[in-house]
Amino acid sequence: MKAPHRSPADLLIPGQPLTFANVAEGAEGLIISDLARTVAAKPKPPAVSLAVICRDGPRMQQLARALEFFAPDLAVMQFPAWDCQPYDRVSPHGGILAQRLTALARLSRLTGSDKPLIVLTTVNAVVQRVPAREQVAAQALSVAPGNVVPMDSIVAWLEHNGYNRASTVREPGEYAVRGGILDLFPAGLDQPVRFDFFGDQLESIRTFDAETQRTLHAMRGLDLVPVSEFQLVTETIRRFRMGYVAEFGAPTRDDGLYEAVSEGRRYPGMEHWLPLFQDRMDTLFDYLDGTPVAIEPQSEDAARERLKQIADYYLARKEARDLPGSGAIYNPLPPDRLYLSEDEWDKRLQGRALARLTPFAMPEQGGAVIDAGAKQGRNFAPERADSSVNVFEALVAHINSLQAARKKVVVTLWSEGSRERMASMLADHKLLNITSVNTWRMVQATPRNETMLAVLGMESGFETDAFAVISEQDILGDRLVRPRRASRKLDNFISEVTSLTTGDIVVHVEHGIGRFVGLQTLDVGGAPHDCLELHYAGDTKLFLPVENIELLSRYGSDSATVELDRLGGSGWQARKAKLKNRIREMAGELIKIAAERHLRETPKIVLQPSLYDEFCARFPYEETEDQLGAINAALHDLESGKPMDRLVCGDVGFGKTEVALRAAFAVAMEGKQVAVVVPTTLLARQHAKTFTERFRGLPVTVGQASRLVTPKELSQVKKGIADGSIDIVVGTHALLGKAIKFKDLGLLVVDEEQHFGVTHKERLKQLRAEVHVLTLSATPIPRTLQLALTGVRDLSIIASAPVDRLAVRTFVAPHDPLMIREALLRERYRGGQAFYVVPRIDDLAGVKEFLDKNVPEMKVAVAHGQMPPTVIEDIMSAFYDGKYDILLSTTIVESGLDIPNANTLIVHRADMFGLAQLYQLRGRVGRSKLRAYALFTLPSQHKITAQAERRLKVLQSLETLGAGFQLASHDLDIRGSGNLLGEEQSGHIKEVGFELYQSMLEEAITNLKAGVVEPVADRWSPQITIGMPVLIPEEFVSDLSVRLSLYRRLADLDTEDEIDGFAAELRDRFGPLPDEVRYLFKVATIKSYCRRANVEKVDAGPKGAVIAFRDNAFAHPEKLVGFIKMHGQAAKVRPDMKVVFLQHWATPEERLAGTTDILKQLANLADGRKAA
Repeated sequence: MKAPHRSPADLLIPGQPLTFANVAEGAEGLIISDLARTVAAKPKPPAVSLAVICRDGPRMQQLARALEFFAPDLAVMQFPAWDCQPYDRVSPHGGILAQRLTALARLSRLTGSDKPLIVLTTVNAVVQRVPAREQVAAQALSVAPGNVVPMDSIVAWLEHNGYNRASTVREPGEYAVRGGILDLFPAGLDQPVRFDFFGDQLESIRTFDAETQRTLHAMRGLDLVPVSEFQLVTETIRRFRMGYVAEFGAPTRDDGLYEAVSEGRRYPGMEHWLPLFQDRMDTLFDYLDGTPVAIEPQSEDAARERLKQIADYYLARKEARDLPGSGAIYNPLPPDRLYLSEDEWDKRLQGRALARLTPFAMPEQGGAVIDAGAKQGRNFAPERADSSVNVFEALVAHINSLQAARKKVVVTLWSEGSRERMASMLADHKLLNITSVNTWRMVQATPRNETMLAVLGMESGFETDAFAVISEQDILGDRLVRPRRASRKLDNFISEVTSLTTGDIVVHVEHGIGRFVGLQTLDVGGAPHDCLELHYAGDTKLFLPVENIELLSRYGSDSATVELDRLGGSGWQARKAKLKNRIREMAGELIKIAAERHLRETPKIVLQPSLYDEFCARFPYEETEDQLGAINAALHDLESGKPMDRLVCGDVGFGKTEVALRAAFAVAMEGKQVAVVVPTTLLARQHAKTFTERFRGLPVTVGQASRLVTPKELSQVKKGIADGSIDIVVGTHALLGKAIKFKDLGLLVVDEEQHFGVTHKERLKQLRAEVHVLTLSATPIPRTLQLALTGVRDLSIIASAPVDRLAVRTFVAPHDPLMIREALLRERYRGGQAFYVVPRIDDLAGVKEFLDKNVPEMKVAVAHGQMPPTVIEDIMSAFYDGKYDILLSTTIVESGLDIPNANTLIVHRADMFGLAQLYQLRGRVGRSKLRAYALFTLPSQHKITAQAERRLKVLQSLETLGAGFQLASHDLDIRGSGNLLGEEQSGHIKEVGFELYQSMLEEAITNLKAGVVEPVADRWSPQITIGMPVLIPEEFVSDLSVRLSLYRRLADLDTEDEIDGFAAELRDRFGPLPDEVRYLFKVATIKSYCRRANVEKVDAGPKGAVIAFRDNAFAHPEKLVGFIKMHGQAAKVRPDMKVVFLQHWATPEERLAGTTDILKQLANLADGRKAA
């Protein structure tokens, strides 16, 4: 900076704005941190050193990231705006409300601070009124261990302040009550906390992990802030009702908002009537006493635009209210109640010490301008576009010339991965002295001749007299990277979501297909016992004890048409036996193909590292771990000298194409040909475009063969394939035809193999033995099957979502024409397109009419599955080219289409879709840098079923990406592992249900690999009767679906350690275990011994125990005889081959201990160890 005569802080005087000129984009962080320090150094500094008003949310986050680098010692607080539109029908996201209130609560209590503090906010947040300062300060609740606070009072506080009650706490703003334990995820904390009460005394506060639900660390105390900007208590409800009637007159009968508030319920979107709940409203300025304000370039224009926009929204709502057929009632409050007016905004700014930043040079007028001297840095776009120039050479030359001009050079990169890669590429291009830096202090301390690499997400670099900052975007073009969040382990979560619900169709290994009705507590042997009630054909019932729950599996999604089996009928056993043999043949076929492949040889293909690094750098994302794993595995296969046959599975848009690109690169650089085969012409076109772009400037020609190419071009491509002048060809299955001859085919990439017909698959099988084959598929293969298939087909699973994708904002709301028009137009104004999906073909006409009437300015294309495939493709192509704004269709959208420009999805009657369908649909949007929106509409009049509501709730909470993969493998049921074995499979699955089929196939493959030929035995589960209560009581775990999923998880555990670990988790989550639950765990342990000892049935009573072996077999009969002899008179074998142990057990506890002991010894004998 040029030295100003006085400190900038002295020039910050209310009423005389100060301008910083020449602040290039990217340099704001540096200027702002310096300014905040000078303000804080003044005598009697304000509590907040500086408030910065950014143009929008992404800018605010970028500035926060920059401040971490330029001034890690400064405290920074962010105050974001609501993430919904003015006068919307949906509420702001809970996480954002929590962040806002945490900031307000901290500001309301600040008096002075010795350290500099910066508050970042956005235009939209500043022009909106907030709750009064003294009220926010009074609303907080402080608790610490040892306090006497009745749990009910905390629960009441949570209810009033916007927390939601849930069965298991996973998201911010949720709480759950279980006995003397209260779990809650407070605003502003990274982890949920668990309160343990003893009577009315709070014994401990500990944080816990939302995934595993196990506790982590104890806390000394906690300040709770609301997650809602108003309380719902008698006082505020009364105020709202009076205000509402005064503003809009007497409410009508179907006014949902008024009705909900009167009953003390929360209502979606009620935040937009915030002023009616409050005495008075403040603005953010009222929380910042005497704080100077810095305004980013264009923010003031943005504020005026925002105020105009708010007025427009208000008028639209007002006009819509008076028209018939506008959906549910909506009475908008006048704008000045919730937002500032333009005069007020100007007044507020005039009364402040104000600093404006501008990227332009300004004439110096009377000292109110400070020249920051930061100009925009060089952008390497021309070099990138010119294929004859290497960008990295140009970069190194530029760095050398800057250093020669006595400037320090910093290159900023988006992630650690790209920093390492950049360092190696700069070194390849002969740049010496490269070092890594993490903060601005380090930059100042590093000598000038070293080039510094820093991890900092900047859009563009800048230069001053003393140093130059070059950003990764300047060098390589747009980067789509966001800091990654730790992924959540989904298995437990999923097992809780997909646990049985009443009415589900289930399959019992012994008795076949039945319907699950519910949990019943029956009297067994004189003690209560939880059993699952199953209904079969002919009104027959079966009660299955909960500890044998693993004999059940869910039938799958296609359960509407299925017939129930008869109890004791022979049909089920016959179907199962026939299927077993067929499954065995299928598994044999798979293993045969694999064996043939291992005998063939192919030339080894080795990478050229320096070229490969540059090829990778063109990939604008950061690879996820799974993706790198898949890439390395594929490259390793190519080097091994055996034909590769790898299947890469991953959710849509998880970066499978990149795996193919890199394998293609390796093969093409060796001078061999690559063929990429896809199911539709549209995909062919998309892939051809991707391949051409990535291979630009390399000595590789890419051709395309499909219906969309002119005949003349097509014949040239065919000729090129035959004479070797084309290196990579992308096309539909015609490439597999007899007419096409390759000169030297090295790699075949097959996308979405499940869509090809039988003849093409046969041709693929022939090719498999000779060339490398890489298959990509979006149909997940369940985890268990993958393990079974190791060595049969090589599998790579990409289950983690790409980092760049912003999670899709999901709204569930009643059908409201204004909101839909709003969402569609918002998408159109940002230059995008939208999908509108309906459940049935019959709905298309009605919705088309609705769209023509409500959004006449947008062009709508209609597509559905009954049109001829070529017509569908033409419509999709036109949509892909942007000739239409909205694609209105049935669910055909879900197969494999990648349209980065479509970022809004509207689903009509979302309650009629399954969970996986909705998830897959939602995966269609959000493929680019923009935030995507999914709006699930419900009928505005009818009620929806409880199950549909649960599905939508789950979906709204699954904003974290990557959940889909596990979710889909549960819900994909019938479509499941479809591409492993072809068509006949789906017929088989229908006969026994999905989960059972999967485990049968898995066992068959494992056995064949071990050389066992006869069909596998069924899953079995020992029956144990001890006459003790065995259940999870309702007062211990009140939520039925959580109880069922706990039973299910317990049934899947095999070893004592696992069972103990699970008991510890329950103790942690729900408090001290009642006796019944302790017995349940003991029985689970006995069950694991029974399995090892092949014991089918145990009956224990006061006089001893009777033990029956399965098929009357024991692993080491001679040892068993010895064991019985050892007991003398106390043990004998009955004629029906059951073994009786005579004991005197007075209490149930003794019975339990004695039985455990006997079975432990039998289990050890069976394992060939000595009886302990």
